[in-house]
Amino acid sequence: MRRPVVGIPCDVKMLGPHPFHAVGEKYIAAVEGGAKCMPVLLPVPRAPFETAPDFDEILSLCDGIFLPGSHSNVHPDNYGGSAPREGVLEDRQRDALTLELIRVCVDRAVPIFSVCRGFQELNVAFGGSLHPHIHEIPSDEGFAPRFDHREDKEAPLEDQYAAAHDVMLTPGGVFEALLGQSTIRVNSLHGQGIARVAPALTIEGRAADGTVEALRVTGSKNFSLAVQWHPEWQYWKNDVSQKLFGAFGKAVHEAAALKLETV
Repeated sequence: MRRPVVGIPCDVKMLGPHPFHAVGEKYIAAVEGGAKCMPVLLPVPRAPFETAPDFDEILSLCDGIFLPGSHSNVHPDNYGGSAPREGVLEDRQRDALTLELIRVCVDRAVPIFSVCRGFQELNVAFGGSLHPHIHEIPSDEGFAPRFDHREDKEAPLEDQYAAAHDVMLTPGGVFEALLGQSTIRVNSLHGQGIARVAPALTIEGRAADGTVEALRVTGSKNFSLAVQWHPEWQYWKNDVSQKLFGAFGKAVHEAAALKLETV
């Protein structure tokens, strides 16, 4: 029997004059080793988007979906935001696949795990909005002053992905039950963050400055969790990461078994 399949939407990156579809190796490794599933890279639509993605075809192949991080931002046109600043990377091709794919997965009870850009995509897919430069926004009343969630891009990778701040998990929430902790320590490598949380989502964790760090789809019939940090980074060294990918993998394996029963 084949392993359950997890689809990972690609980014579009320019290598020289040519566009390439790509996914970071760390994400592929975490799906394969942490979730114990077969990672399959999903190409995104080609501009000018004359052909819509075939979600029936995608989900006939995939038993779960993992939405990885990226250097690009969700384009502000998708949530009514202002035009992006010069130098900010966008990826409309990825947006053209992931935003609707998220909604289809939740509707069909397909397990979905979203990190970093994927976390932001989940929020936008259900009507939420983003701050492209969240470190410039004052924190909400009752929280510590906003701090910079971006990494030092000149530092070694080990330092960029080192634990940076605490996340306070919602008491009695899904994350607290899954992880067995009320506070966790996470890395932080993002400039964009959540402004308005979509009505369909429940906040499961925040940083001390109020930045939303963990979400779930309210009332979802299957695994539909999202985090702002990067649990895929050296997941085998981190107990929280292992539990997150393990729970996602368990949900995917169960979904795959159910699919076989109904064939």
